[in-house]
Amino acid sequence: MDSRKVLLLVGALFVAAITAFMARNLMQGATAPAAAAGGEPTVIAGPKVLVAKRALPVGTIIDPGALAFQAWPQDLVTDAYYTEGSPDATKLAGTVVRYAIPAGQPITQGALVKPGDRGFLAAALGPGMRAVTVPVSIQSAVGGFVFPGDRVDLILTQTIEGGGDGAPLRASETMLRNLRVLATDQRTDKQVDDKGNTVVNAFSTVTLEATPRIAEKIAVAQTVGQLTLSLRSLADSSTELEEAIASGDATLPDSDDPKAEQAALARLTSRPVEGSVTYSTGADVSRFQRSSVPGKPRSDNVGMSGVPIIAGPGMISGANTAVSGPSVRIARGSALTVVPVGGRN
Repeated sequence: MDSRKVLLLVGALFVAAITAFMARNLMQGATAPAAAAGGEPTVIAGPKVLVAKRALPVGTIIDPGALAFQAWPQDLVTDAYYTEGSPDATKLAGTVVRYAIPAGQPITQGALVKPGDRGFLAAALGPGMRAVTVPVSIQSAVGGFVFPGDRVDLILTQTIEGGGDGAPLRASETMLRNLRVLATDQRTDKQVDDKGNTVVNAFSTVTLEATPRIAEKIAVAQTVGQLTLSLRSLADSSTELEEAIASGDATLPDSDDPKAEQAALARLTSRPVEGSVTYSTGADVSRFQRSSVPGKPRSDNVGMSGVPIIAGPGMISGANTAVSGPSVRIARGSALTVVPVGGRN
């Protein structure tokens, strides 16, 4: 073999050996921090401040499970943060997020709007949404177990009179779905007792978040019949969202950004729904109730055009017929017969 080729081969093997050795050292060096990360956690020396346990979009009504205290570096703590032991930190339930707060970020005093502050309800509304208030009772408001932040369906119950002497049609329909409750009477938060248990109170009005179109429907529905709230399960929104995505009624962004996808899912899950109307009539609950509107009876003195025929005294001439005195004209198809009152056809 040529000596030149032998030298090239030896040099190539030497370079390959050095490359493998350096790669092995690099891989060992890369795994070292991972092993160190599994050791003792880093202890932050500083006071505990109030942070968001989850992402809080604009308009979120704060509940006790949305916030928590977490240690924060002393050098980064400002006067705008709520620190542990502060009396104001215990009075944030029912406030509304004015600016979007990412998960894990401290809560600042300017980021929340308190009940009674100017613009409180407007801050609770999502972009393009409206607030509309409906009257309710204990029976129509789930016995008082509806709280701000819950989501409800709206059921309209009405009695429809017909033209006949029969019983009217009684019907109910779920006209709107997934409406967010903003307030019950003038309360925008859940009331708790000294033990932390939720207090159930009676209320006479409920304020709902709706689109302008849905707000118009609610206003008309109050004049048509009785409105009833139907409390939704927390799992219903995700199930209906999956069905909407599968049917093409809802679309997700084309980007691969997980944050953009989560934001889109949050918007779709919180949207009010005015389609998919379901209804029930009296016949669905009792065999003695109607399933349709009672019709108007046909009068004996009604002609082909539906206009009553008036009989009166005098001479009335028909086809080859002359009758003197009170009479009635009877239309049978295209034939018209004049019959005197008390006489025979």
